[in-house]
Amino acid sequence: MAQEHPLVELARKTIESYVRDGRRIESPRELPEIMRGRAGVFVSLHRHGQLRGCIGTISPTRPNLAEEVIQNAISAATQDPRFPPLTAGELHDLDISVDVLSTPEPVSSIADLDPVKYGVIVESGRRRGLLLPDLEGVDTAEQQVEIARRKAWIGLQEPVKLYRFTVTRYGHH
Repeated sequence: MAQEHPLVELARKTIESYVRDGRRIESPRELPEIMRGRAGVFVSLHRHGQLRGCIGTISPTRPNLAEEVIQNAISAATQDPRFPPLTAGELHDLDISVDVLSTPEPVSSIADLDPVKYGVIVESGRRRGLLLPDLEGVDTAEQQVEIARRKAWIGLQEPVKLYRFTVTRYGHH
């Protein structure tokens, strides 16, 4: 198996330790450069090509990227309301990807979006919906915004603020 990116490897170790032993691993003592910054992070889990969990943060909630990955990896494995918690028997064929988000920037219209290049955030009051970029079956900015609205329970006629962001995706694609 090819060498995993350090962020993906950290997510995998986190999930294995938590699912097998109920233990939250410690952040690496010596943080590699890639883990020192702060950013929103999504951890996505797939098995046999099917989504098995995806949880993330739009903006950073932890002191560094390592802590952000650890927190969101555990959440993706155990807290995604769409799926039962991951079991030890599923660990051996789990594909993991880690998306590190850029700082979201406001856009004035849907014309400024591109579902392959940018993720989108729709916001109405306190409700926010997010969709990552480059997802299978999401081909237009309109579809992307509609799905993000549904995720946040924002009606199709409600006015929203739009934001776009890019991701650096590590691991399974």
